[in-house]
Amino acid sequence: MDDARPPAWRRPTRGEHRWPATLAVAGTVALQVALPDRVSPALGWVLPAAELALLAALVVANPLRIDRESALLRRLALALLALVVLSTGWSAVLLVRELVTGADTPATTLLASGAGIWATTVLASALVFWELDRGGPAARAAGTRAHPDFAFPQMQSPDLAPPDWEPRFGDYLYLAYTNATAFSPTDVLPLTRSAKTAMAVESTITLVVVLLVLARAVNVLT
Repeated sequence: MDDARPPAWRRPTRGEHRWPATLAVAGTVALQVALPDRVSPALGWVLPAAELALLAALVVANPLRIDRESALLRRLALALLALVVLSTGWSAVLLVRELVTGADTPATTLLASGAGIWATTVLASALVFWELDRGGPAARAAGTRAHPDFAFPQMQSPDLAPPDWEPRFGDYLYLAYTNATAFSPTDVLPLTRSAKTAMAVESTITLVVVLLVLARAVNVLT
């Protein structure tokens, strides 16, 4: 009987749709490009172009659903993730430097830059959580890893969800958003050291950005 089967997140299933993560990467790149030069990595279009090239390769390999698991595709996905994280972290460092040394920066520019970097951090963190949990989306679809990095409520209480429920990109995006606003886990628990580290890093970046930007903007306005 179907009821006797393991829950969907514990067994092989169809890969999740490619488009949510693709839109997240595209949105991250767009936000990076829109940032003022003062808080953008000094490489011009090099990082955005590299991110888009890797994204295109992954989309060609798995255009509709992420169901092909291979060492090469995993390396490409991790390389894309590394570039997204590098660009986001670089911009955060430049923003902090601007807040400390840029006395003539308009408050509106600081607020816009802070909001852009905050949003980029949320999207980048969602991608990190999504790629980290049980080896990434392809590995989750194959059901190759039994122990999750994140415990969602539906895993702990199966009666709260249909039998075919399993975490998708939207669930990791919600986790990243709540972690960036509450600065702590809400309904999802990090189980592994890697998951806890990733969440701690996101909370630290967003906390620093919010506090410093608001403090500096208030100081400029007054």
